[in-house]
Amino acid sequence: MSKFRPKLKRLIRRLRQRSLWRQITRQSTRIVLGLIVALALLSAVQGLRALNHRNQPTDGVLVLGGSIRREMYSADYARSHPQIPILISAGSAPPCVYIIFERNHAPMDQVWLEDCAHSTFYNFFYSLPILKRWQVHHVQLITSASHLPRSIWMARLLLGAQGIWVEPNIVPEMGIPGNQETRLKTILDMTRAGLWTFISHIYRPPCEAIVHLSEVDLDQWDPQQVHCEHQGQVEWDP
Repeated sequence: MSKFRPKLKRLIRRLRQRSLWRQITRQSTRIVLGLIVALALLSAVQGLRALNHRNQPTDGVLVLGGSIRREMYSADYARSHPQIPILISAGSAPPCVYIIFERNHAPMDQVWLEDCAHSTFYNFFYSLPILKRWQVHHVQLITSASHLPRSIWMARLLLGAQGIWVEPNIVPEMGIPGNQETRLKTILDMTRAGLWTFISHIYRPPCEAIVHLSEVDLDQWDPQQVHCEHQGQVEWDP
């Protein structure tokens, strides 16, 4: 009988370990599900806040890169709305944007350039923390018709989940912008945007590549290394 005792003890120990593991798994599952439900409720509440902000005045502008026409339009907007902050996400090279604003006699005090994004999803990924820091509640999204409907859907999902109402401002184009839409691109971006609406309540990535437009120094740029689009005759002629 004594020779069976070690085996019996091992069996009991294994059963206890399995029981403990099941308890840990159950508790972890409950915590994760509870967190998901809480974040979903928070996103829903913020979405309702965004709806309430749609009748408020515009207090921020987000310009999506991909066409210099959008930056030319934002310069006109800055001239007529000098008090509203403008964020240009992954747009043209800083000296090109500087020249656009300078030639249009547009104020640069409220204009920032963000150069961390490399896709439409990341436009919102990196712009959201900046807009939240500015306490923006009603943002105008400057983009092109070729960028629809994906950019508007993503904006209203990602920014709306943070209580920011998005108003599209579509810029007429000359030629074909860099943004070309496909069904697969839309599905993939909307899927990760949906996931990010939850994560963005917990984590907001910083972007170190942010430049105030008025601080762009043309002398630090080589005209031979910078190409500005020629839509609207935007050229760098130092």
